[in-house]
Amino acid sequence: MESRTTTGLDQLYETLQTLSGKEKGLRKLPPVDDWSPADSADIGMEIRKDGSWWHEGTKFSRQKLVDLFSTILRKDLDGSTYLVTPYEKVIVHVEDAPFIGVRVDKALQGEEPVLVVTTNLGESVEISKEHPLRVEVDEETGEPSPYVLIRGRLEAKLTRPAFYELVELAETRDEALYVRSHGADFLIGSLEE
Repeated sequence: MESRTTTGLDQLYETLQTLSGKEKGLRKLPPVDDWSPADSADIGMEIRKDGSWWHEGTKFSRQKLVDLFSTILRKDLDGSTYLVTPYEKVIVHVEDAPFIGVRVDKALQGEEPVLVVTTNLGESVEISKEHPLRVEVDEETGEPSPYVLIRGRLEAKLTRPAFYELVELAETRDEALYVRSHGADFLIGSLEE
């Protein structure tokens, strides 16, 4: 698998925005954290582990609707996820993570590597202390599940190919694999059995 590396973040974002059909800086998210609606409802909304959106057992067929709804998604301190407006919040049952990390790119900021994760909805974040990467390991199977914080408390689970891209960028230290981004190291796996 070939690793994608560019020399600057601006060049990388330009490429990613072209691929996703969105231009940098044009997507402004509503202030969902500022909204505290009194009304709440459960109307059978769910996001399955493959990233697909469903309502009462029917898969969303309009991508523009998914894109719109993803901008008003919020995960509260109690772990519940909602679609939030100033007037109402609707419960969204999330099977694993609300977003899927489908691509990892490496850029350089000066001499420092910056890893950029792009989601299934075209949103990109730089792995950093503000957008940390974490890996859960299934105790029974030993299978890793990597997640990166996208915004608020909402995470993206990386696909297997995206995780393999991270592994190719990893350094071995103290019997473990780490990736570096924005001056911080993130543990992605152990070499011990």
